[in-house]
Formats: sequence, structure tokens, C-alpha cells
Amino acid sequence: MSNFHRTADEAAYARRVLAALGGPARLGAVIAGPATPRGHSPRPPAIPPYLKEIPVAVVAEPTRRGRRSGPQARREARIGLLFVLPCFLLFLAFRFGPGVAGVLMSFTDYSLTGGGSFIGLDNFTRLWDDPLFWQALKVTVLYTVLAVPGTLIASVSLALITRRAFRGAKFFRSVFFLPVVTSLVLAATVFVWIFSTGGPWSTLMGWFGMSEGSWLSDDVLVLPALAIVGVWSRFGYGMLILLARMQDIPRELEEAALTDGAGPWQRFRHIVLPQLKPALFFLAVIETTASFQVFDAVYTMTGGGPANASYTLVFQLYDAGFKYFDLGYASAIGVALFVLTVVVAVIQRLVIGKDQ
Repeated sequence: MSNFHRTADEAAYARRVLAALGGPARLGAVIAGPATPRGHSPRPPAIPPYLKEIPVAVVAEPTRRGRRSGPQARREARIGLLFVLPCFLLFLAFRFGPGVAGVLMSFTDYSLTGGGSFIGLDNFTRLWDDPLFWQALKVTVLYTVLAVPGTLIASVSLALITRRAFRGAKFFRSVFFLPVVTSLVLAATVFVWIFSTGGPWSTLMGWFGMSEGSWLSDDVLVLPALAIVGVWSRFGYGMLILLARMQDIPRELEEAALTDGAGPWQRFRHIVLPQLKPALFFLAVIETTASFQVFDAVYTMTGGGPANASYTLVFQLYDAGFKYFDLGYASAIGVALFVLTVVVAVIQRLVIGKDQ
């Protein structure tokens, strides 16, 4: 046996012994033996036979390096901050800054045609009394209820399928991730044809006795059609996150459950699913936020129709700001959308991620 494999075996054996004894501190007590009575000369420690072959370097408890301090450490910290500063300034200029400006603008009557004076909560009062806002809110919530669970279910299912090593596994992972990096406007244009009258989807539904008309022109079926496009464009990202988490689950847990007679569903429910809880919480928040902000597919496929059946909050924000140039009112819609997103994220935290 080579020195490398012998050292690795010795290290593994040492770790098992240390775990059985309770750690390096307990190991010292075992080696030292019982205390010497007063008046007797100390006896040399007796090394137990099972410890004689363990390398001293493996048994010794590793030392931990403390946090560096002093002028050199402060200088290195300043240099690190200088490297981070450009990204931080870009974040302030293009993310945080516009967000703050939007909140301030929601309290004004600013528009491209003039104005800009402070009007207090008038935009929010107008928003509360606007029936189109409540229609857009209802459509957004319904779309989210359809798209988010569908995305999570598809992500978990495909992660379970591709987690095992089989011929072509990497190819299928790449194919499943491809919709994430595909232009949604381009894909939505293709889906307009797929959902059109006489298109592939309508023909398939006709085989099952359903209407062969276009789903995009039906005020009941338009949201499920958009949700299908949303799931198709997002499930690859969730699959990748869950796949990375599944590969960290110890195989010994599932093998032990399989030995005890647990079936596939029991192993998934009691072993895999609890380990995925943090990743599922992260995906739930990300997918909910993305669903609240859906715009590309709606703009390309339906334009908010038919009869405002797919008119979302972001589409209303677009109309108010870039069609009617009422930027103050559009900013109020954006603030309302932000508050709604935060509230839903807090609820998800309480329901899904409270133990994490």
C-alpha cells in the first residue's frame, strides 16, 4: 500500500477513535490514566494499544488562527474596500438611487409635460380608488399563484431526475437550463404561435376534447397560458439551485432508509425534502418576486388583454409612466408593488423559513 493511502487510512482511523473518545481533550485523559495518589511516584502514562499506530500529527488538536489586527491588517482592509468601491458606487447609482428617487417622486405630480410639486398622499389615494389598479393586482396575484408552485414543482422534479449519474446527465441539465438564458421576448413570440388557433397546443387540447381556440384570446385561459411560459422560462434556474443542494445530502442517509425498507416517496419526504427547505425558501422568494414583476411575456403575447384579463401591475406602471407620462402616479404603483413584495416575502419567511 502506498504512503498516501496508508496515511489516509490512519487519518480516518484516528477520526473514528477521537469521535468514540469524545474529542482530543478526552483523549488526553485516556492516555494519562487515573490520578496518582498522594505520596506515590507518578507512573508513566500507558498508551492504549489502539492508539499506538495513530500519527501524532493527526491526533493533535489543530490550532485556530485568530483574527489579524494591527496596521498591516487595517491597510489590507482598506485595499480590499478600494476594490469593492466601484461596484458599490454602481449599485448606489443604478439600483439604490433610482429606488429612492421613485419613492420621492410618488409624492409629487411629476410628469414629462410639467409639474413636479409635492402633493402628499394624493397619488396613493387615487391608486386606492382606481378600479384598474385592483384588477391589475388581482391578475398579478392569480398569475403568481399559478406560476410559482408550478415552477417549484418542475424544479424539484427535474432536479430529482438529473441528480443521479447516468449517460447524458450533463447534456439534459444543459438543455433544461437553456430556457433561462433564452430571450423571453423571442420565446414569447414562438409561444404566440404555439397557443394560437390551430397551433400545436390547441391541436393537442383538441385531442382531449377541449376547445381548439387560442388560449391567448380567452379571458379564462390566458393566465394559465402565461403561467406555462413563466414556468418554462424559470424552472431551469430552480433546478440548478436544488440540484446543488441535493448533491450535498449524504448518500448514507438514503441508503440507511432503503435498508430499512423505505420507498421512494418516504425517502423523498423524510430525507430529501427537509434538506431542501432552505433552498426552497430562497426559490419561493425569488420566484414570487419575478412573478410580481412579469412584463415581457404579457407585453409580447397579450398586451394586457383580452379585456384586461392579463393586465398586471407592472403593465399598469408601464402605461402610466410611458403611455400617459404620469410619472408620479407610476411611481406610486411601483411603491405599492414593492410593499406587496415585502409583505409576501415576510409571510413566506414565517411559513417556510422560520426554522432556518
